[in-house]
Amino acid sequence: MQAAVMRTNNAALELEDVTIDDPGPGEVLVKTAASGICHSDLSVVEGGLPFPPPAILGHEPAGVVEAVGPGVTEFAAGDHVIGCVTAWCGVCRFCTEGRPYLCLGQFEGRPPDAKPRLSDDNGEPVGQFANLSSFAEYMLCPERALAKIRDDMPLDRACLIGCGVTTGLGAALNTVRIPAGASVAIVGCGGVGLAALQGARIVGAGKIVAVDAKAWKFDLAKQLGATHCVDASDVDPVAAVHEVTGGGADFVFECIGLVATQQQSVAMTGRGGTTVLVGVTPTTEMVPIPTADLTLNEKKITGSLMGSNRFRFDMPSYIEFYLDGRLRLDEMISARIPLSEVNDAFEHLRKGEVARQVIVFD
Repeated sequence: MQAAVMRTNNAALELEDVTIDDPGPGEVLVKTAASGICHSDLSVVEGGLPFPPPAILGHEPAGVVEAVGPGVTEFAAGDHVIGCVTAWCGVCRFCTEGRPYLCLGQFEGRPPDAKPRLSDDNGEPVGQFANLSSFAEYMLCPERALAKIRDDMPLDRACLIGCGVTTGLGAALNTVRIPAGASVAIVGCGGVGLAALQGARIVGAGKIVAVDAKAWKFDLAKQLGATHCVDASDVDPVAAVHEVTGGGADFVFECIGLVATQQQSVAMTGRGGTTVLVGVTPTTEMVPIPTADLTLNEKKITGSLMGSNRFRFDMPSYIEFYLDGRLRLDEMISARIPLSEVNDAFEHLRKGEVARQVIVFD
């Protein structure tokens, strides 16, 4: 199969022919129909999120089941599926208490002595990112990394639910559960931020403030539910959010993952409010926060991992949201591209020129 392989950090991905193994026990072979391009993939390329090359990236996929391995009973050839990075074991503390997105089993691949799922022309193993690796024509996944969906859901839109939408929408619906009428600020209006913004709209938030340094995003943000927009390249975003909300937002979602924007997000959170850190800073970064502000104003800071998802429940629900008009995905897609243009897509992402780009396979 053809795949885009990361051979080294800070270099273009290389299109190569890669060998994919047959599905083993508990595994599913999926023909990739579409894959969103997430900023986390770019962070791996640039070294901010460590993952050793050679590897095939991509973790926001939808596709069709091609074959299943021994013991797989939940999927059959022809099923339409979405992949998710938070595979779950089903027996650990986090799974059994209802937080499968924290399952440590999501990082495990095949046993160390087993044949690799992916290998190059020389027979050398190629790393599989997040048990998915969707920048390829096929994926060989654990069955617990997949969710079955309706056949009438367009797969080029369904793939967005695999990461960005579940992360942003889930942060609003699961991690903090915004009450109706609350004021909300969304810092960063890429794919994840726009999904969080839609979550705020869906639950009936009051003022929804979109904050970004790229003014072109504001028309899209307004289409998706923003009531106010703040251009961080033109004004002090903290002061602007305080002015719009009358003292700071009840909930602020930081969806970029930069030290400066995380500090600003805490500062624009109102008294008694909550800052939700959705964006991931590089693992080497520390974020100084004035703790007196937290104590004296009883602010809260929480992380949100993949929208605190229970993806086999959430993803089919989000499909229903899309099909009944509550969740808008078409507007979020800036471009559909072939796999051969993945490096150009990363450049557009670096420059902040796109909301979400989708690789579409034949």
